[in-house]
Amino acid sequence: MNARRIILSDIAGAVVILTLGTLGYVLIEGWSPFDAFFMTITTVTTVGYGIPHPLSPAGTMFTSALIIIGVTYFAIVFASVTRIVVGGQLREFLGRRKLEKRLKALENHYIICGFGRIGTVVASELAARGFAFVVVESDPGRLADLDSAGYAYVAGSATNEPVLEQAGIKRAKGVISAVRSDADNVFIVLTARGLNPNLFILSRGEEEASRKKLKRAGADKVILPYHLGARRMAEAVARPAVSDFIDLVVHGRSLELRMEEVEVAPGSKLVGQSIVASEIKAVLDLLVVAIRQKTGKMVFNPHPGETIAEGDTLIVLGEQGNLKKLEELAAGPRPRA
Repeated sequence: MNARRIILSDIAGAVVILTLGTLGYVLIEGWSPFDAFFMTITTVTTVGYGIPHPLSPAGTMFTSALIIIGVTYFAIVFASVTRIVVGGQLREFLGRRKLEKRLKALENHYIICGFGRIGTVVASELAARGFAFVVVESDPGRLADLDSAGYAYVAGSATNEPVLEQAGIKRAKGVISAVRSDADNVFIVLTARGLNPNLFILSRGEEEASRKKLKRAGADKVILPYHLGARRMAEAVARPAVSDFIDLVVHGRSLELRMEEVEVAPGSKLVGQSIVASEIKAVLDLLVVAIRQKTGKMVFNPHPGETIAEGDTLIVLGEQGNLKKLEELAAGPRPRA
């Protein structure tokens, strides 16, 4: 039995004893509920402040029985609480309560299913970029790692609807299914899509043949880690300069240059301007590598006269400080308080 159940059981037992004691004095001695409750408290706690009224023989027998039952029960409760505190179960219980509050407060977040080698890296990257997320993991051995990392998590299998609901799937922005089994990934994608049709779902796949199955199940995008890893290794041999460039600007290994995507919000000063007129290059010294339009069309190496529209996503290369300025410019006016 976990700490929460033990504590709740102890409280329930105490309430029962106090209630029965109060009723006993009311029925046997005819006392008022207040006097009966006071007598019960002083009896089971062995405080001994005195009795409100003289006791009848039946009341004396009842008091004797109440002392034996009450003292024995509360001695057991004291030993139980001591064991919980010494064993760290109370700390675990309080930590779990804090975690539950964090989970309830999450909104517009991502759910990472699986905290294996890939899930660990995904969580680390999202945390570094300030994204809100929760991890779903069924392996008890990895829960300690989640505690150490300070990540919000739900213990259980992501293939179960109640577990995903506890992770706040109906309030979530997206799901990242990173478990090893393709069959489990398909089931997670199907379950997640059924619970929230508006989710962005990214799934891991082990084989090329799994891509179509995961897409049919409802995944928006499927990543094959082994295929990507093999291609990166081939690029490191065939095109080492390109591989180094990708490591520097895409994977964040450069302290100066980064490649980011910036969404143009409604009301932004960028809306309706051409790239050259927006002075993204002239003032912020940023290079617009591509524009993903609201329709989903990708415009690579856009012409300087290309018009920026509301909902466009700019793929931009440049210094981090200037990228932050562009994000502020693209975000549009802040709502008035």
